[in-house]
Amino acid sequence: MDIKEIMKLIQGVSDYGLTSFELEEGNMKISLKREKETIQVQTPVLAAAIPAYGSGTDETGAAADQAGGIASDQVVTSPLVGVFYSASSPDADAFVKVGDHVKKGQVLGIIEAMKLMNEIESEYDGVVEAILVKNEDVVEYGQPLFRIR
Repeated sequence: MDIKEIMKLIQGVSDYGLTSFELEEGNMKISLKREKETIQVQTPVLAAAIPAYGSGTDETGAAADQAGGIASDQVVTSPLVGVFYSASSPDADAFVKVGDHVKKGQVLGIIEAMKLMNEIESEYDGVVEAILVKNEDVVEYGQPLFRIR
């Protein structure tokens, strides 16, 4: 079973709202558990909007979210619990950095879970607006990893 098949399996478990799933194939065992539902509020940003004084926009005209950052409805979240890696090896360059243009399907990082390396691909075409985790951080299921605009 390759990484794309595993990612499809994870997506299928998520799409059908399952809380747990186990698969044994030869000497490989995959166990997925979903502990809590995360809710993300998505706010579209209107590029043509003209900011008015006190309108809640910054000097670029983009709507600011409550955390003080730039609002984005394109957030790549972690599909599983594991350790996040920003590069393929400790001495390699990061897959992406803030400001990089990315295409849908491009690898943004890796999450190691149960000794398996799971590539995290962009779900969107756009520009990396923020990287929300650091290299070697432990990440949770559903945790925001990247914002793409």
